[in-house]
Amino acid sequence: MPAMLDGAKTWFVAARPHTLSASVVPVLVGTALAARELPISWLLFGLTLAGAVLVQIGANLTDEVADHAATDSALKYPAPHKVIARGLLSPAQVRLGAGVSFALATLIGLWLVMEAGWPLLAICLASLLVAYGYSAGPFPLGDYAVGEVLVFVFMGPVIVGGTAFVQSLGFGWDVLLYSLPVAALVTAILVVNNLRDREEDAEFNRRTLVTLHGDRPARYGYLALLLIAYAAPFAAILLGLGGPLLALPWVTIPIAARVLGWVLAAEDRGTLHRALRTTSALHLSFGLLLAIALMLDGMRG
Repeated sequence: MPAMLDGAKTWFVAARPHTLSASVVPVLVGTALAARELPISWLLFGLTLAGAVLVQIGANLTDEVADHAATDSALKYPAPHKVIARGLLSPAQVRLGAGVSFALATLIGLWLVMEAGWPLLAICLASLLVAYGYSAGPFPLGDYAVGEVLVFVFMGPVIVGGTAFVQSLGFGWDVLLYSLPVAALVTAILVVNNLRDREEDAEFNRRTLVTLHGDRPARYGYLALLLIAYAAPFAAILLGLGGPLLALPWVTIPIAARVLGWVLAAEDRGTLHRALRTTSALHLSFGLLLAIALMLDGMRG
């Protein structure tokens, strides 16, 4: 029994649970958007959430294998989730775990396609391909300076829009607008991550926006992403897409201001790591508040 518990704990760590809010938040926002129009199906919500999380777990495990194979683990920062480098799991085990995660996500996706229709198939296939190809394959997409763009698109409009489509079989321009804060803040997480890891990435020839263009554009890019996130609810109110309740996520502005100060000024890894964790918490809290605001605004209307 203790061995089983240790094994479960190892797989839990390998899945990188601290990152999974990146797939949970867009599903919550997409569901809240659909709930403004019609009653939601909790079964479809649960399946969509499980599928999104499984795809991200598969991507995380694939990244673990690819990162271990491509770099000298002795030179890497010893992150707790590096289960291969720490000797907790073998590359073959982690590769199998990734395959199981993607397989389960595929089965869920097929169920959702049968429920919602074939247009959803394109979203599911593209998501699986990007999730795997981000770290693996002959040309890992995350190493070719397109990581931020892919994260912005797939962890924002694609998941939010796909979730709304599953529930309502359609979506309008308001879905795109409300997905922007989700997309901007999850991309901000990646920007800070790349700032923190800039020396390692440069050493192992990983092409990110930071290694290609330097720290300053990345830091101001982080500022731009925050501005997009907080401007989107304001734009929705001005466009008549919702009432003042949509301003609820603005209560997180003090957190955003604090972490922005760290990102603009920090040079040491410790401060940037703290900024990374705080940006992740900001993404989660903003997303939860946005979903709540959408639900409350829908009931008001």
